Amino acid sequence: MQNKMKIVVCIKQVPDTAEVKLDPKTGTLIRDGVPSIINHDDKAGLEAALQLREKVGGTVTVVCMGPPQADVALREALAMGADDAYLLSAREFGGSDTYATATIIATGLRKIGFDLVITGRQAIDGDTAQVGPQIAEQLKIPQVSYAEQLDVDGDSVVVKRQYEDQSHMLKVKMPCLVTALSELTEPRYMHAGGIVDAYNKEITVWGFDDLKDDLNPEWIGLKGSPTNVFQSFGKKPKTAGTVLDGLSTEEAVEKIMAVLIERHII
Repeated sequence: MQNKMKIVVCIKQVPDTAEVKLDPKTGTLIRDGVPSIINHDDKAGLEAALQLREKVGGTVTVVCMGPPQADVALREALAMGADDAYLLSAREFGGSDTYATATIIATGLRKIGFDLVITGRQAIDGDTAQVGPQIAEQLKIPQVSYAEQLDVDGDSVVVKRQYEDQSHMLKVKMPCLVTALSELTEPRYMHAGGIVDAYNKEITVWGFDDLKDDLNPEWIGLKGSPTNVFQSFGKKPKTAGTVLDGLSTEEAVEKIMAVLIERHII
């Protein structure tokens, strides 16, 4: 299998969180004018896939579900060295929660074919860590989450996964899915030749009509989403504390005790 191994990496285009702000009236993210990047965990997973291809051969395909402008993320993945790219994009997909998103992506993966699927552990704009495992459940394949090392041994993957303050070494037969931590690898830099090649490659775009034979419209979009996000909000800033300066230790203790008693803490 090694020379023909087909690795599919799921990536997501996300807003750069360093630039994201919340609309104080609506509580929603302000995305206009905010630069987008490939989700960090996904990019680490892509680099791991490229390293596996260099070691054992095969192909690396990238898949992204999103609006038409998500092709920028796919171009970056191609520039890093991916062989081909698929964009799953349709109005019918809009408003999908993690379950509906996983349903759409899993449908695309069945059509593409795979031996190993790699996703990021979680996306920085949602932090649910649900889509990867849900894709595996939809595909009915084994999954290993929180991968910090990844290798191939014959028709199996060998994964070192993080678990709380421990690590587990697992060997799992393919086909399977692995969710990657950003610590898994350090993504490579793109070179000029790779960027030029990326913009000369064709990205395959699949809409609802391309997947409808295996995709029930009742399972996707807002209609097919069991959950909805009603509001996002940031933490309220903490009020400034009181500085006790120029007091002796005894005086400072008296002041603190008085405040604690006044607030019924003690």
